[in-house]
Amino acid sequence: MDIITVHMQVIFMKSIRFYFAAGLIFTAVLGTLMHYFYGWSVNSPLVALISPVGESTWEHMKLLFFPVLFWSFFLPARLADQFPSVRPALLLGGLAGTLLIPVLFYTYTGILGYNVTWTDIAIFFICVFVAFVCAWVCRNSEKIYEKRAVIYALTALFRL
Repeated sequence: MDIITVHMQVIFMKSIRFYFAAGLIFTAVLGTLMHYFYGWSVNSPLVALISPVGESTWEHMKLLFFPVLFWSFFLPARLADQFPSVRPALLLGGLAGTLLIPVLFYTYTGILGYNVTWTDIAIFFICVFVAFVCAWVCRNSEKIYEKRAVIYALTALFRL
């Protein structure tokens, strides 16, 4: 490899790290704010499509699912070219993190018999972290790229 190729790889790795770190922060902040969107919108049915309308665990899965989905749209073209598996990996991580929310919530409340607000909040942040770690691990996977149509379909179906 020549020096230019090595330098470009370093630049792309820094860019992909920045993209994932910024996405994790974006998801954590937007997901936190989304908890209040429905009330702030004076119970708008359109906002209800992407924001929780009640205190149900299933409704709170939206707090992770939609920010990750929105963030996947912000994938720069040069990163998509260099890492073609990034978008499907991010969506797969989003699905994994979203599904982990009820698993963790119902496991700990099943053990304790009640829920604790700070634990519920911690579960959200843990699941955001898990989503982005999963996406990071899968970012170069050829299998993920080959299965991207299935991942896109599952993402589309997940909202129904």
